[in-house]
Amino acid sequence: MQNYSLLTDLYQLTMAYGYWKTGLKDHETVFHLFFRKHPFQGGYTLACGLQPALDLIRHFSFKEDDLAYLSTLKGNDGKPLFDSGFLEYLGKLENTLTVYGIPEGTVVFPHEPLLRLQGPIILCQLLETPLLNILNFQTLIATKASRIAHVAQGESVLEFGLRRAQGVDGGLAASRAAYIGGCAATSNVLAGKMYGIPVRGTHAHSWVMSFPTEQEAFEAYAQAMPNNCVFLVDTYDTLEGVKNAIGVGKKLREEGHEMVGIRLDSGDLATLSIEARKLLDEAGFPAANIVASNDLDEYEMKTLKEKGSRINVWGVGTRLVTAYDQPALGGVYKLAAIRKPGENWSYKVKLSEQAIKVSNPGILQVRRFRTNNHYTGDIIFHEEWEPARCRFEAFSGQQMDIQADHYEDLLVPVWENGKQVYHSPDIHTIREHRKKSLELFEEKILTPSEPSVYPTGLEPRLQEYKLELMRTVH
Repeated sequence: MQNYSLLTDLYQLTMAYGYWKTGLKDHETVFHLFFRKHPFQGGYTLACGLQPALDLIRHFSFKEDDLAYLSTLKGNDGKPLFDSGFLEYLGKLENTLTVYGIPEGTVVFPHEPLLRLQGPIILCQLLETPLLNILNFQTLIATKASRIAHVAQGESVLEFGLRRAQGVDGGLAASRAAYIGGCAATSNVLAGKMYGIPVRGTHAHSWVMSFPTEQEAFEAYAQAMPNNCVFLVDTYDTLEGVKNAIGVGKKLREEGHEMVGIRLDSGDLATLSIEARKLLDEAGFPAANIVASNDLDEYEMKTLKEKGSRINVWGVGTRLVTAYDQPALGGVYKLAAIRKPGENWSYKVKLSEQAIKVSNPGILQVRRFRTNNHYTGDIIFHEEWEPARCRFEAFSGQQMDIQADHYEDLLVPVWENGKQVYHSPDIHTIREHRKKSLELFEEKILTPSEPSVYPTGLEPRLQEYKLELMRTVH
Protein backbone atom coordinates (compact mmCIF):
# COMPACT_ATOMS: atom_id res chain seq x y z
CA MET A 1 0.00 0.00 0.00
CA GLN A 2 1.18 3.52 -0.79
CA ASN A 3 2.25 5.68 2.14
CA TYR A 4 -0.50 8.24 2.78
CA SER A 5 1.05 10.35 5.53
CA LEU A 6 0.26 13.55 3.63
CA LEU A 7 -3.31 12.50 2.81
CA THR A 8 -4.59 14.81 5.49
CA ASP A 9 -5.92 18.28 6.16
CA LEU A 10 -3.30 20.91 6.85
CA TYR A 11 -4.85 21.69 10.22
CA GLN A 12 -3.90 18.22 11.47
CA LEU A 13 -0.25 19.12 10.87
CA THR A 14 -0.57 22.59 12.34
CA MET A 15 -2.14 21.12 15.49
CA ALA A 16 0.60 18.49 15.64
CA TYR A 17 3.16 21.28 15.36
CA GLY A 18 1.39 23.17 18.15
CA TYR A 19 1.47 20.10 20.41
CA TRP A 20 5.19 19.75 19.71
CA LYS A 21 5.91 23.43 20.38
CA THR A 22 3.90 23.58 23.61
CA GLY A 23 5.30 20.42 25.17
CA LEU A 24 2.24 18.22 24.72
CA LYS A 25 3.84 15.75 22.34
CA ASP A 26 4.27 13.05 25.01
CA HIS A 27 0.68 13.28 26.25
CA GLU A 28 -1.36 10.13 25.75
CA THR A 29 -4.86 10.42 24.31
CA VAL A 30 -7.96 8.41 23.42
CA PHE A 31 -9.94 9.27 20.30
CA HIS A 32 -13.16 7.69 19.06
CA LEU A 33 -14.34 7.52 15.46
CA PHE A 34 -18.14 7.32 15.16
CA PHE A 35 -21.16 8.71 13.31
CA ARG A 36 -24.23 10.50 14.66
CA LYS A 37 -27.03 9.53 12.26
CA HIS A 38 -27.79 6.51 10.11
CA PRO A 39 -27.43 7.21 6.40
CA PHE A 40 -30.45 7.07 4.04
CA GLN A 41 -32.86 7.61 6.99
CA GLY A 42 -32.35 3.93 7.75
CA GLY A 43 -32.50 1.87 10.91
CA TYR A 44 -28.98 0.45 10.83
CA THR A 45 -25.48 0.95 9.39
CA LEU A 46 -22.91 -1.62 8.31
CA ALA A 47 -19.32 -1.15 9.49
CA CYS A 48 -16.78 -1.39 6.68
CA GLY A 49 -13.20 -0.29 6.03
CA LEU A 50 -11.30 -1.73 8.98
CA GLN A 51 -8.79 -3.66 6.86
CA PRO A 52 -7.86 -0.63 4.69
CA ALA A 53 -7.59 1.40 7.90
CA LEU A 54 -5.15 -1.14 9.34
CA ASP A 55 -3.13 -0.99 6.12
CA LEU A 56 -2.99 2.78 6.44
CA ILE A 57 -1.76 2.62 10.03
CA ARG A 58 0.83 -0.04 9.19
CA HIS A 59 2.40 2.05 6.44
CA PHE A 60 2.02 5.46 8.09
CA SER A 61 5.34 7.31 8.18
CA PHE A 62 6.93 10.47 6.87
CA LYS A 63 9.49 9.87 4.13
CA GLU A 64 12.24 12.23 3.05
CA ASP A 65 10.24 13.60 0.14
CA ASP A 66 7.23 14.19 2.44
CA LEU A 67 9.38 16.21 4.83
CA ALA A 68 11.02 18.05 1.96
CA TYR A 69 7.59 19.13 0.72
CA LEU A 70 6.49 20.22 4.20
CA SER A 71 9.65 22.32 4.49
CA THR A 72 8.47 24.39 1.50
CA LEU A 73 5.22 25.48 3.16
CA LYS A 74 5.19 29.11 4.28
CA GLY A 75 3.28 31.12 6.83
CA ASN A 76 1.67 34.48 6.05
CA ASP A 77 4.98 36.18 6.87
CA GLY A 78 6.76 34.24 4.13
CA LYS A 79 8.78 32.21 6.63
CA PRO A 80 8.69 28.40 6.93
CA LEU A 81 5.48 27.12 8.48
CA PHE A 82 7.29 24.36 10.40
CA ASP A 83 10.61 24.34 12.25
CA SER A 84 13.20 21.89 10.98
CA GLY A 85 13.21 20.25 14.42
CA PHE A 86 9.53 19.39 14.08
CA LEU A 87 10.09 17.89 10.65
CA GLU A 88 12.94 15.83 12.06
CA TYR A 89 10.57 14.66 14.82
CA LEU A 90 7.98 13.61 12.23
CA GLY A 91 10.63 11.63 10.37
CA LYS A 92 11.32 9.58 13.52
CA LEU A 93 7.67 9.20 14.60
CA GLU A 94 7.00 5.63 15.69
CA ASN A 95 3.72 3.76 15.89
CA THR A 96 3.02 2.96 19.55
CA LEU A 97 -0.76 2.88 19.18
CA THR A 98 -3.29 0.66 20.84
CA VAL A 99 -6.35 0.44 18.61
CA TYR A 100 -9.71 -1.27 19.05
CA GLY A 101 -12.12 -1.68 16.15
CA ILE A 102 -15.48 -3.17 15.27
CA PRO A 103 -15.01 -5.95 12.68
CA GLU A 104 -16.22 -5.26 9.17
CA GLY A 105 -19.68 -6.50 8.33
CA THR A 106 -21.00 -5.77 11.85
CA VAL A 107 -24.24 -3.83 12.21
CA VAL A 108 -23.60 -0.60 14.10
CA PHE A 109 -25.58 2.36 15.42
CA PRO A 110 -25.07 6.10 16.05
CA HIS A 111 -22.48 7.19 18.63
CA GLU A 112 -20.93 3.71 18.84
CA PRO A 113 -17.16 3.93 18.21
CA LEU A 114 -16.12 2.10 15.05
CA LEU A 115 -12.51 2.74 16.09
CA ARG A 116 -10.86 3.65 19.38
CA LEU A 117 -7.29 4.91 19.19
CA GLN A 118 -5.04 5.27 22.23
CA GLY A 119 -1.56 6.69 21.89
CA PRO A 120 0.57 9.85 21.56
CA ILE A 121 -1.52 12.92 20.82
CA ILE A 122 0.39 13.84 17.66
CA LEU A 123 0.09 10.42 16.05
CA CYS A 124 -3.60 10.10 16.94
CA GLN A 125 -4.27 13.59 15.57
CA LEU A 126 -2.46 12.96 12.29
CA LEU A 127 -4.52 9.82 11.63
CA GLU A 128 -7.90 11.54 11.93
CA THR A 129 -8.47 12.63 8.34
CA PRO A 130 -7.31 9.51 6.47
CA LEU A 131 -9.17 7.17 8.84
CA LEU A 132 -12.37 9.17 8.41
CA ASN A 133 -11.84 9.16 4.64
CA ILE A 134 -11.65 5.36 4.59
CA LEU A 135 -14.34 4.39 7.08
CA ASN A 136 -16.89 7.06 6.18
CA PHE A 137 -17.01 6.06 2.52
CA GLN A 138 -16.77 2.30 2.80
CA THR A 139 -19.30 2.16 5.65
CA LEU A 140 -21.67 4.30 3.60
CA ILE A 141 -21.44 2.13 0.47
CA ALA A 142 -21.63 -1.15 2.39
CA THR A 143 -24.79 0.11 4.07
CA LYS A 144 -26.33 1.12 0.74
CA ALA A 145 -25.46 -2.27 -0.74
CA SER A 146 -26.96 -4.04 2.27
CA ARG A 147 -30.24 -2.15 1.87
CA ILE A 148 -30.35 -3.04 -1.82
CA ALA A 149 -29.57 -6.70 -1.15
CA HIS A 150 -32.28 -6.76 1.53
CA VAL A 151 -34.90 -5.63 -1.00
CA ALA A 152 -33.60 -8.17 -3.54
CA GLN A 153 -34.70 -10.92 -1.11
CA GLY A 154 -31.99 -13.40 -2.03
CA GLU A 155 -31.82 -12.56 -5.74
CA SER A 156 -28.38 -11.65 -7.08
CA VAL A 157 -27.29 -8.02 -7.06
CA LEU A 158 -24.41 -7.10 -9.39
CA GLU A 159 -22.38 -3.93 -8.81
CA PHE A 160 -22.03 -2.13 -12.16
CA GLY A 161 -20.91 1.31 -10.98
CA LEU A 162 -17.27 1.78 -11.96
CA ARG A 163 -17.86 4.16 -14.88
CA ARG A 164 -19.87 6.50 -12.65
CA ALA A 165 -17.77 6.15 -9.49
CA GLN A 166 -15.97 9.09 -7.90
CA GLY A 167 -12.55 8.44 -9.37
CA VAL A 168 -10.31 5.39 -9.47
CA ASP A 169 -9.90 5.03 -5.70
CA GLY A 170 -13.61 5.62 -5.19
CA GLY A 171 -14.47 2.94 -7.74
CA LEU A 172 -12.22 0.34 -6.11
CA ALA A 173 -13.34 1.14 -2.57
CA ALA A 174 -16.99 1.08 -3.65
CA SER A 175 -16.63 -2.33 -5.29
CA ARG A 176 -15.04 -3.75 -2.14
CA ALA A 177 -17.66 -2.26 0.18
CA ALA A 178 -20.55 -3.23 -2.09
CA TYR A 179 -19.47 -6.87 -2.07
CA ILE A 180 -19.17 -6.86 1.73
CA GLY A 181 -22.59 -5.22 1.88
CA GLY A 182 -24.27 -7.99 -0.08
CA CYS A 183 -23.60 -7.65 -3.83
CA ALA A 184 -22.85 -10.99 -5.46
CA ALA A 185 -20.30 -9.73 -8.00
CA THR A 186 -18.84 -6.63 -9.65
CA SER A 187 -18.09 -5.52 -13.19
CA ASN A 188 -14.84 -3.96 -11.89
CA VAL A 189 -12.10 -6.33 -13.04
CA LEU A 190 -9.31 -4.66 -11.04
CA ALA A 191 -11.41 -4.97 -7.87
CA GLY A 192 -11.86 -8.63 -8.74
CA LYS A 193 -8.12 -9.08 -8.93
CA MET A 194 -7.27 -7.04 -5.83
CA TYR A 195 -9.98 -8.30 -3.49
CA GLY A 196 -11.06 -11.67 -4.88
CA ILE A 197 -14.56 -10.47 -5.76
CA PRO A 198 -16.41 -12.45 -8.47
CA VAL A 199 -16.66 -10.47 -11.73
CA ARG A 200 -19.55 -10.46 -14.17
CA GLY A 201 -20.28 -8.79 -17.49
CA THR A 202 -21.41 -9.36 -21.06
CA HIS A 203 -21.76 -6.78 -23.86
CA ALA A 204 -23.03 -3.22 -24.40
CA HIS A 205 -25.27 -1.54 -26.98
CA SER A 206 -22.19 -0.71 -29.05
CA TRP A 207 -21.69 -4.43 -29.73
CA VAL A 208 -25.17 -4.73 -31.24
CA MET A 209 -24.78 -1.48 -33.19
CA SER A 210 -21.48 -2.70 -34.67
CA PHE A 211 -23.32 -5.34 -36.77
CA PRO A 212 -25.87 -4.97 -39.57
CA THR A 213 -28.62 -6.52 -37.45
CA GLU A 214 -29.29 -7.40 -33.84
CA GLN A 215 -29.65 -11.07 -34.80
CA GLU A 216 -26.16 -11.09 -36.34
CA ALA A 217 -24.73 -9.34 -33.27
CA PHE A 218 -26.16 -11.98 -30.94
CA GLU A 219 -24.96 -14.79 -33.16
CA ALA A 220 -21.45 -13.33 -33.32
CA TYR A 221 -21.31 -12.92 -29.55
CA ALA A 222 -22.54 -16.48 -29.03
CA GLN A 223 -19.86 -17.74 -31.37
CA ALA A 224 -17.16 -15.74 -29.59
CA MET A 225 -18.26 -16.49 -26.00
CA PRO A 226 -20.75 -19.35 -25.92
CA ASN A 227 -20.27 -19.79 -22.15
CA ASN A 228 -21.11 -16.18 -21.23
CA CYS A 229 -24.28 -15.30 -23.13
CA VAL A 230 -26.47 -12.68 -21.49
CA PHE A 231 -27.89 -10.71 -24.40
CA LEU A 232 -28.69 -6.99 -24.05
CA VAL A 233 -32.05 -6.84 -25.82
CA ASP A 234 -33.17 -3.20 -25.76
CA THR A 235 -30.98 -1.60 -28.45
CA TYR A 236 -33.87 -1.31 -30.92
CA ASP A 237 -37.07 -3.09 -29.88
CA THR A 238 -36.95 -4.90 -26.56
CA LEU A 239 -39.40 -7.74 -27.14
CA GLU A 240 -38.07 -8.36 -30.63
CA GLY A 241 -34.66 -8.44 -28.98
CA VAL A 242 -35.88 -11.15 -26.61
CA LYS A 243 -37.11 -13.18 -29.59
CA ASN A 244 -33.73 -12.79 -31.31
CA ALA A 245 -31.99 -13.90 -28.12
CA ILE A 246 -34.24 -16.97 -27.95
CA GLY A 247 -33.34 -17.87 -31.51
CA VAL A 248 -29.65 -17.70 -30.76
CA GLY A 249 -30.24 -19.49 -27.46
CA LYS A 250 -31.70 -22.46 -29.32
CA LYS A 251 -28.63 -22.65 -31.57
CA LEU A 252 -26.40 -22.48 -28.51
CA ARG A 253 -28.28 -25.36 -26.95
CA GLU A 254 -27.79 -27.47 -30.07
CA GLU A 255 -24.06 -26.89 -29.71
CA GLY A 256 -24.02 -27.96 -26.06
CA HIS A 257 -24.21 -24.53 -24.42
CA GLU A 258 -26.94 -22.72 -22.54
CA MET A 259 -28.01 -19.10 -22.77
CA VAL A 260 -27.54 -17.48 -19.36
CA GLY A 261 -30.23 -14.86 -19.87
CA ILE A 262 -31.16 -11.44 -21.20
CA ARG A 263 -30.61 -7.91 -19.91
CA LEU A 264 -33.08 -5.02 -19.86
CA ASP A 265 -31.60 -1.53 -19.62
CA SER A 266 -34.46 0.85 -20.46
CA GLY A 267 -38.21 1.25 -20.72
CA ASP A 268 -40.95 -0.07 -18.44
CA LEU A 269 -38.84 -2.71 -16.71
CA ALA A 270 -41.76 -4.31 -14.87
CA THR A 271 -43.92 -4.83 -17.96
CA LEU A 272 -41.01 -5.78 -20.20
CA SER A 273 -39.73 -8.34 -17.69
CA ILE A 274 -43.19 -9.93 -17.43
CA GLU A 275 -43.49 -10.21 -21.20
CA ALA A 276 -39.89 -11.40 -21.56
CA ARG A 277 -40.50 -14.11 -18.95
CA LYS A 278 -43.50 -15.38 -20.90
CA LEU A 279 -41.50 -15.53 -24.14
CA LEU A 280 -38.55 -17.28 -22.50
CA ASP A 281 -40.71 -19.84 -20.70
CA GLU A 282 -42.79 -20.61 -23.79
CA ALA A 283 -39.59 -21.12 -25.79
CA GLY A 284 -38.20 -23.60 -23.28
CA PHE A 285 -35.85 -21.29 -21.32
CA PRO A 286 -37.39 -21.21 -17.82
CA ALA A 287 -33.94 -21.02 -16.21
CA ALA A 288 -32.80 -18.02 -18.27
CA ASN A 289 -32.19 -15.01 -16.04
CA ILE A 290 -33.76 -11.62 -16.59
CA VAL A 291 -31.14 -9.06 -15.62
CA ALA A 292 -32.13 -5.41 -15.21
CA SER A 293 -30.08 -2.24 -14.94
CA ASN A 294 -30.90 1.48 -15.51
CA ASP A 295 -30.47 3.60 -12.35
CA LEU A 296 -31.74 1.04 -9.88
CA ASP A 297 -31.67 1.35 -6.10
CA GLU A 298 -33.60 -0.13 -3.19
CA TYR A 299 -36.58 2.18 -3.76
CA GLU A 300 -36.92 1.47 -7.48
CA MET A 301 -36.41 -2.25 -6.90
CA LYS A 302 -39.15 -2.28 -4.28
CA THR A 303 -41.52 -0.55 -6.70
CA LEU A 304 -40.69 -3.01 -9.48
CA LYS A 305 -41.34 -5.96 -7.19
CA GLU A 306 -44.67 -4.47 -6.14
CA LYS A 307 -45.59 -4.25 -9.84
CA GLY A 308 -44.91 -7.96 -10.25
CA SER A 309 -41.69 -7.71 -12.27
CA ARG A 310 -39.96 -10.95 -13.18
CA ILE A 311 -36.44 -9.57 -12.83
CA ASN A 312 -34.25 -11.95 -10.85
CA VAL A 313 -30.78 -10.39 -11.25
CA TRP A 314 -30.26 -6.72 -10.45
CA GLY A 315 -27.47 -4.64 -11.97
CA VAL A 316 -27.02 -1.63 -9.70
CA GLY A 317 -24.50 1.09 -10.57
CA THR A 318 -24.61 4.85 -10.12
CA ARG A 319 -27.03 5.01 -7.23
CA LEU A 320 -24.98 2.49 -5.27
CA VAL A 321 -21.35 3.50 -5.78
CA THR A 322 -22.07 7.22 -5.39
CA ALA A 323 -24.57 6.71 -2.53
CA TYR A 324 -26.76 8.86 -4.73
CA ASP A 325 -29.33 9.95 -2.16
CA GLN A 326 -26.78 10.67 0.60
CA PRO A 327 -23.20 10.95 -0.63
CA ALA A 328 -21.49 11.22 2.79
CA LEU A 329 -21.81 9.42 6.11
CA GLY A 330 -20.72 12.28 8.33
CA GLY A 331 -18.53 10.29 10.68
CA VAL A 332 -16.49 12.25 13.22
CA TYR A 333 -13.37 11.74 15.34
CA LYS A 334 -13.38 13.15 18.87
CA LEU A 335 -10.94 13.37 21.77
CA ALA A 336 -12.33 11.52 24.81
CA ALA A 337 -9.38 11.33 27.24
CA ILE A 338 -5.90 12.76 27.76
CA ARG A 339 -3.16 12.35 30.35
CA LYS A 340 0.41 13.38 31.02
CA PRO A 341 2.95 10.56 31.24
CA GLY A 342 2.48 8.68 34.52
CA GLU A 343 -0.72 10.54 35.51
CA ASN A 344 -4.40 9.62 35.60
CA TRP A 345 -6.76 10.16 32.70
CA SER A 346 -8.60 13.43 32.29
CA TYR A 347 -11.82 12.69 30.44
CA LYS A 348 -13.08 15.14 27.85
CA VAL A 349 -16.44 16.11 26.39
CA LYS A 350 -17.18 18.37 23.43
CA LEU A 351 -20.21 20.61 24.12
CA SER A 352 -22.78 21.89 21.68
CA GLU A 353 -26.19 23.54 21.70
CA GLN A 354 -27.23 20.53 19.60
CA ALA A 355 -27.52 17.55 21.94
CA ILE A 356 -26.60 15.12 19.16
CA LYS A 357 -23.19 16.82 18.84
CA VAL A 358 -22.20 16.47 22.50
CA SER A 359 -19.48 13.82 22.56
CA ASN A 360 -19.10 11.00 25.08
CA PRO A 361 -16.14 10.98 27.48
CA GLY A 362 -14.00 8.07 28.59
CA ILE A 363 -12.49 4.94 27.11
CA LEU A 364 -15.55 3.48 25.48
CA GLN A 365 -16.74 -0.02 24.65
CA VAL A 366 -20.00 -1.22 23.07
CA ARG A 367 -21.91 -4.17 24.52
CA ARG A 368 -24.60 -5.89 22.45
CA PHE A 369 -27.25 -7.96 24.22
CA ARG A 370 -29.14 -10.93 22.83
CA THR A 371 -32.03 -13.12 23.86
CA ASN A 372 -33.89 -15.90 22.02
CA ASN A 373 -31.41 -15.58 19.15
CA HIS A 374 -32.24 -11.92 18.54
CA TYR A 375 -30.33 -8.79 19.45
CA THR A 376 -32.25 -6.67 21.94
CA GLY A 377 -30.11 -3.56 22.47
CA ASP A 378 -26.65 -1.98 22.79
CA ILE A 379 -25.07 0.03 25.58
CA ILE A 380 -22.01 2.25 25.38
CA PHE A 381 -19.99 2.10 28.58
CA HIS A 382 -16.66 3.18 30.01
CA GLU A 383 -14.36 0.19 29.73
CA GLU A 384 -12.96 0.70 33.22
CA TRP A 385 -16.48 0.75 34.70
CA GLU A 386 -18.00 -2.66 34.14
CA PRO A 387 -21.77 -2.22 33.65
CA ALA A 388 -23.70 -3.87 36.45
CA ARG A 389 -27.05 -4.27 34.67
CA CYS A 390 -28.73 -4.17 31.30
CA ARG A 391 -30.16 -0.72 31.89
CA PHE A 392 -29.25 2.40 30.00
CA GLU A 393 -30.13 5.97 29.20
CA ALA A 394 -31.43 5.88 25.64
CA PHE A 395 -30.45 8.70 23.32
CA SER A 396 -34.14 9.60 23.24
CA GLY A 397 -33.81 10.48 26.95
CA GLN A 398 -35.79 7.47 28.18
CA GLN A 399 -34.60 4.99 30.76
CA MET A 400 -34.75 1.51 29.22
CA ASP A 401 -34.11 -2.04 30.31
CA ILE A 402 -32.75 -4.70 27.95
CA GLN A 403 -33.88 -8.29 28.18
CA ALA A 404 -30.85 -10.49 27.57
CA ASP A 405 -29.32 -13.87 28.23
CA HIS A 406 -26.09 -13.26 26.28
CA TYR A 407 -23.90 -10.34 25.34
CA GLU A 408 -20.82 -9.56 23.27
CA ASP A 409 -18.45 -6.60 23.29
CA LEU A 410 -18.09 -5.25 19.78
CA LEU A 411 -14.74 -3.44 19.89
CA VAL A 412 -11.88 -5.92 19.59
CA PRO A 413 -8.11 -5.24 19.88
CA VAL A 414 -6.46 -4.70 16.50
CA TRP A 415 -3.20 -3.00 17.56
CA GLU A 416 -1.48 -3.21 20.94
CA ASN A 417 1.46 -0.96 21.72
CA GLY A 418 2.35 -0.53 18.07
CA LYS A 419 1.95 -4.16 17.02
CA GLN A 420 -0.93 -5.50 14.96
CA VAL A 421 -2.75 -8.28 16.82
CA TYR A 422 -5.80 -8.63 14.58
CA HIS A 423 -5.66 -10.06 11.09
CA SER A 424 -8.71 -9.33 9.03
CA PRO A 425 -10.51 -12.34 7.57
CA ASP A 426 -10.82 -12.65 3.81
CA ILE A 427 -13.54 -10.68 2.07
CA HIS A 428 -15.83 -13.69 1.66
CA THR A 429 -15.71 -14.40 5.42
CA ILE A 430 -16.48 -10.74 6.12
CA ARG A 431 -19.44 -10.95 3.77
CA GLU A 432 -20.72 -14.05 5.56
CA HIS A 433 -20.32 -12.28 8.92
CA ARG A 434 -22.52 -9.49 7.57
CA LYS A 435 -25.20 -11.99 6.65
CA LYS A 436 -25.17 -13.67 10.06
CA SER A 437 -25.11 -10.32 11.85
CA LEU A 438 -28.20 -9.11 10.01
CA GLU A 439 -30.10 -12.33 10.67
CA LEU A 440 -30.10 -11.59 14.40
CA PHE A 441 -31.95 -8.28 14.01
CA GLU A 442 -35.71 -7.98 13.67
CA GLU A 443 -37.08 -7.15 10.23
CA LYS A 444 -38.55 -3.87 11.48
CA ILE A 445 -34.99 -2.59 12.08
CA LEU A 446 -33.74 -3.62 8.64
CA THR A 447 -36.54 -2.40 6.40
CA PRO A 448 -35.38 0.51 4.21
CA SER A 449 -38.64 2.45 4.67
CA GLU A 450 -39.72 3.80 8.07
CA PRO A 451 -37.63 1.41 10.19
CA SER A 452 -38.08 1.01 13.93
CA VAL A 453 -35.45 2.41 16.28
CA TYR A 454 -33.10 -0.17 17.77
CA PRO A 455 -32.47 0.47 21.51
CA THR A 456 -29.06 2.05 22.13
CA GLY A 457 -27.74 4.40 24.79
CA LEU A 458 -25.27 5.12 27.56
CA GLU A 459 -24.74 2.96 30.62
CA PRO A 460 -26.17 4.91 33.61
CA ARG A 461 -22.85 5.59 35.36
CA LEU A 462 -21.35 6.95 32.15
CA GLN A 463 -24.45 9.06 31.54
CA GLU A 464 -24.23 10.55 35.04
CA TYR A 465 -20.53 11.27 34.63
CA LYS A 466 -21.12 12.89 31.23
CA LEU A 467 -23.80 15.20 32.69
CA GLU A 468 -21.50 16.17 35.56
CA LEU A 469 -18.68 16.91 33.14
CA MET A 470 -20.99 19.00 30.97
CA ARG A 471 -21.87 21.15 34.00
CA THR A 472 -18.24 21.81 34.96
CA VAL A 473 -16.30 21.95 31.70
CA HIS A 474 -15.35 25.32 30.26
